[in-house]
Amino acid sequence: MKVRIKFAKEGIMRFIGHLDMMRYFQKAFRRSGIDIQYSQGFSPHQLISFAAPLGVGLTSTGEYMDIVMGECPSSEELVQRINEQMVEGVRILSAVALPDDSKNAMSIVATADYRISFREGMSPDFELPSAIHEFMAQDKIMVTKKTKKSEKTMDIKPMIHVFRGEGDGCFMNVATGSTQNLKPEQVMATLYQFSGREFDPFTIYIHREETYGADFKPLEAYGNRIL
Repeated sequence: MKVRIKFAKEGIMRFIGHLDMMRYFQKAFRRSGIDIQYSQGFSPHQLISFAAPLGVGLTSTGEYMDIVMGECPSSEELVQRINEQMVEGVRILSAVALPDDSKNAMSIVATADYRISFREGMSPDFELPSAIHEFMAQDKIMVTKKTKKSEKTMDIKPMIHVFRGEGDGCFMNVATGSTQNLKPEQVMATLYQFSGREFDPFTIYIHREETYGADFKPLEAYGNRIL
């Protein structure tokens, strides 16, 4: 059975990288005693795949991974059993069964919601909502992305689906995944540049709220509760 698990990564755990998180979950699943399945061959490994790796320093309540199970308890029991093995800062939020022919989470991720807040005393010295409005009114939003071998100039506006000021910070929904991927830090840096300011990434907190497929359905909506 394919199972999609939604989890939160907060607090001190935001400083743990993706590979360490993978190893952490592998150990936690073994301790929980759930019937997770393994690959075949000389070096079998747990059948786990993550939707969209979260950058170091970011928090989230919208992370997803897919696992393959043999015998599977109810959604409630599965969540409880795994949560009993979690450390502070990681919580399992839900578990749903996927159709047998469903694609894995990594291949269908298309967008994600992010909420940006500012460290105390580090709010921008310009009016954020009006700056965002003017920023998004541009026909194109050009940035130069550097790779190991070259530089590429591209228009990121089509990848910004929603961007608005909210309270003391802002909210955005941007392209996320293997096809197109736009980091919220890139959006903020480009906004600051547009406003004639220098951007310091250490002035902001970034929280991923939810992750969606191409049809803007949360990834957990592709499955059903396990009874």
